[in-house]
Amino acid sequence: MDDMTSSAATTPNTPGTVPAVDSLSYEQARDELIRVVSVLEQGASTLEESLALWERGEALATRCEEWLIGAKARLDAARGAATAE
Repeated sequence: MDDMTSSAATTPNTPGTVPAVDSLSYEQARDELIRVVSVLEQGASTLEESLALWERGEALATRCEEWLIGAKARLDAARGAATAE
């Protein structure tokens, strides 16, 4: 991802930078993942750019999954607390 400056990997308020995946909220990771997939589907990138986008997409998908697992755990805990009362 060294030379990647595609809009798929930038945020609107800091053009040209790629935020660390682990610092992204679920919504930020999901929105960036959608952009990455869109760029990859267009097929206009070089092989190197495509590989960098793919790797970024994998990391974003993992981040989204982490958020969803955490949300499920919180819901399960809330249900458990509600049934214990």
